[in-house]
Amino acid sequence: MNKFGLLLSGLLLSATSVMFGQGAKNIKINEVMTNNAASLQDEFGQHLPWIELANTSYTTYNVRGMFVTTNRKVLDKTLKAPERIAMMSPIPNGEKRTSMSGQDHLVLFLNSNPAKGGLHLRTDVKAGEAVWVALYDANGVDLLDSVSVPALDADKSFARTKDGNAQWDVKPAEAVTPGIGNYIEVNESKIARLKRDDPYGLGITVLSMGIVFFCLTLLYVFFTIFGKIVTHRKAIKKAAGIQPIKAAVEAEEKLHEAAHKTKVILKDGLETGGIDKEVYMAVIALALKQYTDNIHDEESGIITIRRRHTMWNNEVN
Repeated sequence: MNKFGLLLSGLLLSATSVMFGQGAKNIKINEVMTNNAASLQDEFGQHLPWIELANTSYTTYNVRGMFVTTNRKVLDKTLKAPERIAMMSPIPNGEKRTSMSGQDHLVLFLNSNPAKGGLHLRTDVKAGEAVWVALYDANGVDLLDSVSVPALDADKSFARTKDGNAQWDVKPAEAVTPGIGNYIEVNESKIARLKRDDPYGLGITVLSMGIVFFCLTLLYVFFTIFGKIVTHRKAIKKAAGIQPIKAAVEAEEKLHEAAHKTKVILKDGLETGGIDKEVYMAVIALALKQYTDNIHDEESGIITIRRRHTMWNNEVN
């Protein structure tokens, strides 16, 4: 029974080792830029050389603890693991982006300092010179992938023609693709590029819906403003023809007419009504005199009506 348990444990451990080993081998160096003048920037705005790793499988794998190096001395078979590790730069722990999902890509900056972030390595690269780049497993023994990069002009990269493909080629600056799938066809059609960048159509769906909603919003705003303008113009026309305005105009005309008639009457009264001008002025002066002397009748405010007998209704024989 104990022998069976030991055998089963050994088989499980071997299967696990094979599984993890196969997972690590799915991590490939996918693209390299050694002369970064105006291409990708790091989080500090610096243009550093970089390499791109690609997970060619459809399962998630964490590359933390793996090693990157440009020193060919690590190929010496007589070296022990600690001696080889001393000549390499480890991909540090504590960075979530090192957990690469299926078909994912990861960019690592070289000629840098790990203190700047989990994706910064000390690996030495000289701009304008050919370089050999290798990726080792976390044990510091298994070589997972390597590539000899030729001397590159500024902002050009050396990349696989397709993710995981054995064929490499120099890519011009306009075709460099850090963090996404590789392609070499610079003159590819817009439809082909759209299919490559958005294979499931999510981006075009969101864009289409955004355009539709934007157009509907514009139509709503236009018809709202247009309706208010039409309503306002109708209100102005209606107000111009309402009766109170006409009545006010007629009242003003009648007021002028009454004033004119009053002036004529006064003039006629003075000139043709038999009123002496001097008498008229004397009456006004007397009235002013009484007003200034505070002379006026005292009225009780009570009207008394006394009966008075007249002869108007007597019968005349």
